[in-house]
Amino acid sequence: MRLSAKSRFAVAAMIDLALREATGPVPLNSIGQRLQISLSYLEQLFSKLRRANLVESTRGPGGGYTLGRSAQRISVADIIRAVEGTQELMGEEVADAGEAGLQLTRDLWSGLNSRMMDHMEGIKLHQLCEEQRAKGVDLGAEPDHGGQPSATRSTQTRRGIFAPRPVERPRTTAPNSVFALGAALAAASKS
Repeated sequence: MRLSAKSRFAVAAMIDLALREATGPVPLNSIGQRLQISLSYLEQLFSKLRRANLVESTRGPGGGYTLGRSAQRISVADIIRAVEGTQELMGEEVADAGEAGLQLTRDLWSGLNSRMMDHMEGIKLHQLCEEQRAKGVDLGAEPDHGGQPSATRSTQTRRGIFAPRPVERPRTTAPNSVFALGAALAAASKS
């Protein structure tokens, strides 16, 4: 079994969703801001989670995602299977190992994979949410990177699939309308 970053992000996003769904559908962009994951990456993950019936989507104003079933009935294994697929979880067989080498270790790796999935099957989303509540997670705060000092902001923003930093628009002295352009040309011709 190989657990990727995709699995870790999906579990984190599902915890965030479960913690906040009591107030209604949770928009993906708010999950992305809190977890610092790009919206496009979250859309890919939630598409797979929706196909596995772990989440439901609501369109339109006030829309977002809610859990597809009770957090007590969603396990970490369910989330990982949804985003990784069963083929990926089976692991890759070593191409250059001889047939005898594969036979010697196949049962070992298969047994370990099975035990790991059994363990993750026993960890429910509800349990993970309760742990976060016990740690005092702030459910009302949305991240506000605008007013923070740049040193603090740079430690919180990450690269890669995480949300990019806001782009600062260049400042220009060029006229911003036809009228301003005409006035600037008239002023320049008088000089």
